[in-house]
Amino acid sequence: MSGIYIHIPFCKKACNYCNFHFSTSMQLRRPMIDAIKKELEQRVFYLADSTVQTIYFGGGTPSLLNSDELMEIWAVIEKNYKLDNDLEITLEANPDDLILEKLKSYRNDTIINRLSIGIQSFHDQDLIYMNRAHSVIEAKECIVNALNLGFQQMSIDLIYGTPTMDDEQWHENLRTAFAYGVPHISCYALTVEPKTVLQHLIVKGKAQEINEEHTARQFEILLKEALNQGYEQYEISNFCRPPHYARHNSAYWHGEHYLGIGPSAHSFNGKSRQWNIANNAKYVKAIADNEKAFELEQLTSEEQFNEYILTSLRTKWGVDLTLLRNKWGEEAEKRFCTNIQNYLKQDYLVEVETKFVLTDKGKLLADSIISDLFW
Repeated sequence: MSGIYIHIPFCKKACNYCNFHFSTSMQLRRPMIDAIKKELEQRVFYLADSTVQTIYFGGGTPSLLNSDELMEIWAVIEKNYKLDNDLEITLEANPDDLILEKLKSYRNDTIINRLSIGIQSFHDQDLIYMNRAHSVIEAKECIVNALNLGFQQMSIDLIYGTPTMDDEQWHENLRTAFAYGVPHISCYALTVEPKTVLQHLIVKGKAQEINEEHTARQFEILLKEALNQGYEQYEISNFCRPPHYARHNSAYWHGEHYLGIGPSAHSFNGKSRQWNIANNAKYVKAIADNEKAFELEQLTSEEQFNEYILTSLRTKWGVDLTLLRNKWGEEAEKRFCTNIQNYLKQDYLVEVETKFVLTDKGKLLADSIISDLFW
């Protein structure tokens, strides 16, 4: 199993918390599409003829592309790659792009069969704080229209921990999301990433700081309410009504191989990782000139071990002790078992058969626990 990720590096405006690669200038739109198509042809052998089961248009804002542009890219994929008969093809989208006519076109004229919509909040004051381009009205309308048009495979993103949202408003956001019956919800804690507008505003005293207790409390509310509504937390930030797991992201967490196309996109084949130039103009030129557009890192056995701990411990499937022993040996297994003892005693981890998973208490400290267990 393998997947293809395609990075569309354009946005209408900059969300102040975002540290992904994007540009608000659409000047290179046509050259970028041509470069993405050409890179798909250049790197056809990366997945070693394995069957592609998922395709993910991410960004940036892929919903800025129209149906014809998406189908141009699809035509290259269809011609050059071995594809599964049951492909999951996801498009990340912003509500302001998903007007009814565009949704109809995506539904009728493209191969997109799953939407991931960046709602973030159903309260306008949160959207203003985050500098989002859409309104609550647009958010609600696009969900209803997408469902009515038959996009049953759909996910929405929500953000918690914003200073503008108290606990009752977070409850309201969750109730609204659950009421639509969308099968998948991704919920992320607002974080202050380096070199973002949000960090700059906080440093200058123009934006309120993030309160960790506030964020942790809203995470606990999320866990309780999602469970009550029949949603399974299968990864720290991802919830679904089974069996509607995000197959593309689940493949990341299971260590499957994937090819990243477009500026800043990452690729992984189990033994190495590579990432493309995070500059639109340089990426387009490198591809056009048939020059290398990426950097490559060969992963040591220790780094592969850390990769496994990082991805698996965030999921409901956890760290498989049998797999760990078979791949990295008894010494690695022994070291891991020794290092987790305090976390087991403090109820941050629990053993389920031969697997170790984070408890709800442990999920609050996931990043620090995972890094502590690295080789």
